Amino acid sequence: MARKANASTADSASRTLVLGIDERGVIVQSGHNAEKVIGIEADALIGSRLYDLLDEGGDQIPAILQAVREGQERTSVWRLHGPGDAVVTVQPMVGGGDLFALVHLRVALSTTERFQDPARVRRALMDDPLTRFGSNLDLDQCARSLADVVVPHYCNVAAIVVLESLVAADENHGEAGGSAVLRRLALATDDHELEWAATFPTGEVLVYPPGTPYRECLDRAAPVHLRHMTAEQAGQIADAWRRAPVRDLLDDVSMVILPLIAKDNLLGLMACTRTAGFRRFDAYDVEIGMEFASRAAIVIDNARRFSRERATALTLQRSLLPLRLSHPSSVEVRHRYLPGSKLVEVGGDWYESISLPGGRVALIVGDVAGHGVKAAVTMGRLRTALHTLANLDYPPADALHILHELMTELGEQEPHFATCVYGVYDATTGTLEIASAGHLPPLLLRADGTTEYLELPDAPPLGVVGGNPIESREFAVEDGSMFVIYTDGLVESRGRDIDDGLERLKGIFDTSALERPMEDLAKACLAGVYDDHHRDDIALLIARLRRLPADTRESWTLPGDPAAVRRARGLVRTQLADWGLAELSYPAELLASELVTNALRYSPGTLELRLLRERTLVIEVMDRSAALPRLRRAADDDENGRGLLVVSEYSRRWGTRRTALGKVVWCDLRLPGIDPDDTAFTEEWPGKNHHSDSFPLPRLPLDGLPHRTP
Repeated sequence: MARKANASTADSASRTLVLGIDERGVIVQSGHNAEKVIGIEADALIGSRLYDLLDEGGDQIPAILQAVREGQERTSVWRLHGPGDAVVTVQPMVGGGDLFALVHLRVALSTTERFQDPARVRRALMDDPLTRFGSNLDLDQCARSLADVVVPHYCNVAAIVVLESLVAADENHGEAGGSAVLRRLALATDDHELEWAATFPTGEVLVYPPGTPYRECLDRAAPVHLRHMTAEQAGQIADAWRRAPVRDLLDDVSMVILPLIAKDNLLGLMACTRTAGFRRFDAYDVEIGMEFASRAAIVIDNARRFSRERATALTLQRSLLPLRLSHPSSVEVRHRYLPGSKLVEVGGDWYESISLPGGRVALIVGDVAGHGVKAAVTMGRLRTALHTLANLDYPPADALHILHELMTELGEQEPHFATCVYGVYDATTGTLEIASAGHLPPLLLRADGTTEYLELPDAPPLGVVGGNPIESREFAVEDGSMFVIYTDGLVESRGRDIDDGLERLKGIFDTSALERPMEDLAKACLAGVYDDHHRDDIALLIARLRRLPADTRESWTLPGDPAAVRRARGLVRTQLADWGLAELSYPAELLASELVTNALRYSPGTLELRLLRERTLVIEVMDRSAALPRLRRAADDDENGRGLLVVSEYSRRWGTRRTALGKVVWCDLRLPGIDPDDTAFTEEWPGKNHHSDSFPLPRLPLDGLPHRTP
């Protein structure tokens, strides 16, 4: 059902007569337009009763008069003798005398009177707030509102059709005419006939066939005026379009098809129809329609530009933020992202949870100074670089130092700086290594219920020259502890000091938080921030840290002699049998022997072999050499150089990382029936549903990710 525009009574498709009545319902006053509205002279109405005007509805009058006596206003629909149905409003009056109430009779104009006065039609169209101000920037709603202005002021039926390229992802104005694909955004009728809505459905994607007036309007980018469409013409359109109902709907109508042109670009068309019995369109009506169409095109173009810019910004943000958060199965992670601007919806804050080999996870939150698209682009560069550094297993302090060099280089072209906190949690040892570059301190809720902001070595933000070097600290973390990192938008605003914000955040993570669901804690952190229209961007990452169960990992110390290779194969074979993974024995033994052989060749002293069963089977060999192995293809006459090639072919992944005493070379194998990339917490794009307090996200069980305690 089409919604009607808010037009004044004088310019609408109805006339209003005001009558004054006494307590008995006798008419004591009448407007001068009585004869035009109901066909009775004003003088003849004085002294008659309201009952005398009605065909139906007289039984309602006593109840209405009683309500008026009690000071209440009443509205009803009455069937009058001459003009038919009328909307009647009875308003009580005070002041004494014979005047007891005012009766407003609103009667629809007859078909012979509709659209008779072009000046009134023009005033109704041009004075509508929508065409003067373009108050709505949503393309679909804008089109519907424009159609509701055209109907009933200008015609009985109106359709707004625009180029599909304006609505689709890829905009292209190259096919403005010809076989251009279009979409019908809105259809309005004054009598709400279902036949029109069924024949010309809203949202339909279509191509107008050649030989139709719609195609002519697109080809010429000029109005098409069909003063009187005959049955033959309607049939030709129906046959060309292969839509039989068009024949009956367009028979004996008057039609004007107006192009929508803004800044020399054809955006679509507006089809306006006056059905049989109403005054037909003339040249002056076409002129009025084109003036309205030119304004409507500007409104649509503004909505289209806003929609395009907003879609671009959202696409940028979605591409820059992580698509999924990965972490060991013993660690539970929740995040929130909220841009500072509701219009642009992009910012410079970001977060990461990256699963690392050996049951470790990198937890990162960063904040680029500034807002909007520029900050988001810089954030994307930093996030990509930091993600690469994390996958290369750089320690937190080293990774932030390299990132600082990158920001310094970027600052030579345009000043930039950012803050970042980077933590790596080892779920096999329960240690947390953290480095910070000018960022707010992380919050740690320990398993015993004590909460503290961790003190880290001072370092300037990334891109700021001078100051202390970036260093890291290592903390021992008990199982069940919660680690919280965030950006300043969460704890600081125009109406709240940062110290108060830090105390509020600390109060959320009290002893009771250890038993509360992570989702509830994430909601509590952002409670109240949605009403602050001047907030900064917000990124929040909450992690519940637990070590991997002891029965999922085993390690052995091996001597630095060739016999260690045979011993490594036996240890791997026995352990996999205990874990029920004997089917992986052959590839695991082969990989372990190659890694041990490589370590014996290039490293002195003892070795350490470790197996870790998590989402994959991880095989690690630790030695005391800092030299990292390099994959190469050996020549036919080379005696060595094929070990890592075998490892890369048989394993799912392999890699290296340095330690304080040497290095670790690792590889992993898929476990039967387990998806190694399953993180159990994904969504279409991070932050999509975080713009309201409802948070309709996929839920985990209340106890979080499944885990086993050692």
